[in-house]
Amino acid sequence: MRTYKVILFDLDGTLSDPKIGITKSVQYALHRMGVDEPDLDQLECFIGPPLQVSFNEFYKFDESSIRLAIEYYRERFREKGMFENELYPNIPLLLKCLKDHGFTLVVATSKPTVFAKQIVEYFKIKPYFDLVVGSNLDGTRSSKTEIIQYIINKYKDYGINDFVMIGDREHDIIGANNTGVDSIAVTYGYGSLEELSLVKPTYIVESVDQIQDILIADK
Repeated sequence: MRTYKVILFDLDGTLSDPKIGITKSVQYALHRMGVDEPDLDQLECFIGPPLQVSFNEFYKFDESSIRLAIEYYRERFREKGMFENELYPNIPLLLKCLKDHGFTLVVATSKPTVFAKQIVEYFKIKPYFDLVVGSNLDGTRSSKTEIIQYIINKYKDYGINDFVMIGDREHDIIGANNTGVDSIAVTYGYGSLEELSLVKPTYIVESVDQIQDILIADK
């Protein structure tokens, strides 16, 4: 088992459960676009991937419609959606333990950086993280591959084997695979065991406690 030094955490579905805030904001955006979706469970597919990908994949919006839908989404998300969110049990304890053991912790999310920073501050976990990296508001740097590579480039004193990405969706694991870093897939979020297994993470865990077991086993 490798001893990692820089731990990358996805935000939605890994550190926190954002279902209400994200799905209600998507529901609001769809309504403004003339699409009514009363069942929030049907919108869980928006948790994790970049919004531009999901609006295209699930509602076949063209490029201009995607831009407008994202504007509507952010209208509600900025006001209240980002705070309709809660940390998963034991996350603060995990972060404290990892920090105490000398790890460098980084948030790696497809959510715009400006929102991710506010959420991390809202949950009072900002002191645990050296860096919060997300997408840009103009839609650039939205893929997990780009985000992870950006973080790797920030830590030039570390080798590729020093990094590990933790996430709950296939996009997190694919991003890790594309950049050559190890990954821990968590099944307590929004990605199914089948989805995660297909993209071949280094580890699959069912709980926050199991993340800790892997990361500090050799410490």
